Amino acid sequence: MKLSILIPCFNECKTINEILSRVYACPHEPKEIIIIDDHSTDCTREILSRRPRRDSEKIIFHEKNKGKGAAVRTGIAAATGDIVIIQDADVEYDPKDIPRVIEPILAGRADVVYGSRFAGGEAHRVLYFWHRVGNGLLTLLSNMLTNLNLTDIETCYKAFRTEILKCIDLEESEFGFDPEVTAKVARLPNIRVYEVGISYFGRTYSEGKKITWKDGIWALHCILKYNIFR
Repeated sequence: MKLSILIPCFNECKTINEILSRVYACPHEPKEIIIIDDHSTDCTREILSRRPRRDSEKIIFHEKNKGKGAAVRTGIAAATGDIVIIQDADVEYDPKDIPRVIEPILAGRADVVYGSRFAGGEAHRVLYFWHRVGNGLLTLLSNMLTNLNLTDIETCYKAFRTEILKCIDLEESEFGFDPEVTAKVARLPNIRVYEVGISYFGRTYSEGKKITWKDGIWALHCILKYNIFR
């Protein structure tokens, strides 16, 4: 089965080459790599523009900053694989975990797989206590409304059978993508959702982390919006 790896990026000039090298080292074949630059203002766009073209690689440039969710939608529209997985352009998530995340789909057991930072015994950098509390509360509320028992709805690593993802009408342009897609997946009939443990090497804000408490408030809004008011 062909794998489409979507890499939304914004101002990741320090890590974009490294993450692409790691993604290409992922042993799954065939695969396509779709990089969506969300109008970076550092030198990310220049780095991507200078890259030698590969048949397995697509690079898409947004003409204005639209947000991660919008970049993911652009990638979904361009994907031609049987499976889609999202990969952040920083180095918090290790592409070595991609085969583990997509294995339940390849085995025919799952339609959607979440890679959880809080399930299993993989390496996990210890960072912000309140981020973990906020993530836990958002996941708990989402689970209460979707009747799923996920441990990490805010994870980057989400893999989907492409035909399922393309039939979902996604609206959120920022980090609200995670609770929105979770709510809409949960409403699909006969959907099989799995979760596997992954490693996590989080960044500090001085190292480039972008998500803030405001994104947590918006995620709460999206959980209520897409589970109760839709």
